[in-house]
Amino acid sequence: MKKQSKGFLLFVCTVAALGGLLFGYDWVVIGGAKPFYEAYFDIADQPFLQGIAMTTANIGCLIGALIAGTLADRYGRKPLLIAAAALFLTSALTTGAFNSFVFFNLARLWGGMGIGLASALSPMYIVEVSPADKRGKLVTLNQMTIVLGILAAQIVNLLLARHVADPALIADSWNGQWGWRWMFWAEAIPAALFLVLGFVIPESPRYLAMKTNTMHIGESVVPRGSDFNELFSSRYSRVLVLGLVIAVFQQWCGTNVIFNYAHEIFVAAGYDVNMMFINIVITGIANVAFTFVAIFSVEKLGRRKLMLIGASGLGIIYFILGLCYYYHTTGLFMVILVVLAISCYAMTLGPITWVLLSEIFPDKIRGIAMAICTFALWLGCCTLTFSFPTLNSSLGTFGTFWLYSAICLISFVYLFKCCPETKGKSFEQLEKELIKK
Repeated sequence: MKKQSKGFLLFVCTVAALGGLLFGYDWVVIGGAKPFYEAYFDIADQPFLQGIAMTTANIGCLIGALIAGTLADRYGRKPLLIAAAALFLTSALTTGAFNSFVFFNLARLWGGMGIGLASALSPMYIVEVSPADKRGKLVTLNQMTIVLGILAAQIVNLLLARHVADPALIADSWNGQWGWRWMFWAEAIPAALFLVLGFVIPESPRYLAMKTNTMHIGESVVPRGSDFNELFSSRYSRVLVLGLVIAVFQQWCGTNVIFNYAHEIFVAAGYDVNMMFINIVITGIANVAFTFVAIFSVEKLGRRKLMLIGASGLGIIYFILGLCYYYHTTGLFMVILVVLAISCYAMTLGPITWVLLSEIFPDKIRGIAMAICTFALWLGCCTLTFSFPTLNSSLGTFGTFWLYSAICLISFVYLFKCCPETKGKSFEQLEKELIKK
């Protein structure tokens, strides 16, 4: 590949990965805005309405992920990336502008649909424009932008929030009137950039080949698109089950509860609220740093080995973490264990899941298969987030982490038996290995 074409490839992949940046930002920003918009809308003492505000984006994710495949196969990858950018932009502007709690939630639902579309389309587009020996590294770029978006949201929240001595005064403070709005409005800048650049990048060549059935890629002609029923035929059963297990396991390994319920986890480890925010920033930095490790190791170690390292590593860390909670261990060692868990996830299951999901499906069903697996991933995320308080209450923090440890070790056995190595293989090779004739 010529130097110029390498540069253009990196450019188009970076533009597509902006969907990941917005996905990460939009997913996390609400955590910092939460105490302020709750005071503004007077729902601080209404758990049901608090739950609605935190869940509407999740519902939007499920909708966006579910429709992504069919629309991407019908209209192309590029128009759907542009649509995701438009959803992010309008959601960022309106979420901060609305004074009605109902319309606030509708705007969050709208943004969630953008997350659902971007989470399916960004890695799919990147994998389809990338050569086989660069696919892993370039798709991992999407995960890097996700964690950068998460860290950006954490930093923006920290910078915009102003100290309020009396919590009862939050509603009338700058935080309660304007701070939470600017946290959402800040997302409009990268969203607008994503929207503009979305018109510049080309359509996926594999999508064009699939629609015209005239372009030869490798040694085979790319087939025309498939329908929903064919995806669930016996021919694709093995690869579909593999994709669904990988997608759900990425969530049910338990790591995301550290981000969603950092307050409960660090308070249980003996930290006050101020130190809890510092620890959150530490985990965010570790998340970014070890995603770099994934970028430089995915083509060397391979996908299968990294998935096995992630499953076994998290299983061991969570077992030790559960022991520490059981014996009421507090202090720095607990933070070290949490950072180790985040680091392990960031270099393995976090990015490699998206790489595998983008690679294991043949061209004919990739769009709808990615949509189904992304839907399953977000459903796993919803059930994980929803179940943690109940599990934490009934099993204790130690029991909950032991449960996650067991899930990781069971998944290790499955991945050891069923997960293929996709590193360096063409899509045609993978189709011969994974699809029944």
